Amino acid sequence: MRDHGEYLFTSESVSEGHPDKVADRISDTVLDAFLTADPYARVACETLVTTNRIVLAGETRGPATVTPEYLAHLARLAVKDIGYDQAGFSWRNASVECHLHAQSEDIAIGVDSSAEKDEGAGDQGIMFGYACRETEALMPAPIYYAHLILRRIAELRKNNDPLVQGLQPDAKSQVTLRYVDGQPVGATSIVVSTQHDEGADQAEIKSNLWTLVESSLPHGWMVPEREFYINPTGKFVIGGPDGDCGLTGRKIIVDTYGGAAPHGGGAFSGKDPTKVDRSAAYVCRYLAKNVVAADLAERCTIQISYAIGVSHPLSVYVDLHNTGQGVEEGKLEKTLRELVNLSPRGIREHLHLNRPIYVPTSAYGHFGRTPDESKGTFTWESPDLVPALKAAFDR
Repeated sequence: MRDHGEYLFTSESVSEGHPDKVADRISDTVLDAFLTADPYARVACETLVTTNRIVLAGETRGPATVTPEYLAHLARLAVKDIGYDQAGFSWRNASVECHLHAQSEDIAIGVDSSAEKDEGAGDQGIMFGYACRETEALMPAPIYYAHLILRRIAELRKNNDPLVQGLQPDAKSQVTLRYVDGQPVGATSIVVSTQHDEGADQAEIKSNLWTLVESSLPHGWMVPEREFYINPTGKFVIGGPDGDCGLTGRKIIVDTYGGAAPHGGGAFSGKDPTKVDRSAAYVCRYLAKNVVAADLAERCTIQISYAIGVSHPLSVYVDLHNTGQGVEEGKLEKTLRELVNLSPRGIREHLHLNRPIYVPTSAYGHFGRTPDESKGTFTWESPDLVPALKAAFDR
């Protein structure tokens, strides 16, 4: 985004009940099941959800104890936890089909380590990471608050809070912020579309969500009433997979930076950490966040590229967007490669990715979340590289 003048920037989020996020949740549930049974299992699971139907497809390599019947059971439990027990999509009676099969030997031979080579990347591609000082989480503000609004609605819904009575799991948000010289100063429009019970009072929904949204934003940021759009079509009863087909990996901008930073195009959910689409995007965020947290820059974008079967990155690129604090980007690129082993194996081991930690990532963004040491989640959000970075640049 620009660092001068005045402009508007918008990001959107979707809830865990959005059809694509239901698919992401199930794919990551499958992944976690395999990693629980074998930390080095290989998984590339895609999920399709539609009216009372769930279809799993893709490739795996792992213990035979993770059966199709067990995965179908876990898929139902995931749908139950999200909150779907509707006529058109219910955890109780949705058909679950499992078409997972063995990983291609051609892919496996490139990824597996041997006496002659280290573990290679599971695919070619480019991955990006980003961090900035717009929020305490070092995330762009529009996507941060879009996620926060929906996460709070979901938490209240699951706790049967009267403020969200009658709301169902499917929801979307959109937050437009006004920037002055590169810094957000307030919201100019907010959109929330949320599935609801038949006959729900739209005025009451709007009033309740006004309270929730206003309390989610910094003081003084709330929009005028005329720019607060709640269910703009006037009705949102049919939703979730019954209203729209959902597929794994279709919300890659929601999952990352809300359009405020580049994206390499690869999706995350359902992929084990040998797939650099996922693991390298995590380490890019980790490096960018630590650069900003170490006060080396106000903004940082990092790109890393890989080739399938090759154990080292082909390139590492750093852009500080003219905000570097006396730091030369070429030196920073070299320093980051020295501090963290950016091979697929090195990333997995540094961030402890061979664990069943992925279900929590499947909704409300993979970045800007709080690490939980007891559960081992969101390790790529840790600022533990800050001391080494400061020492490398005499800070």
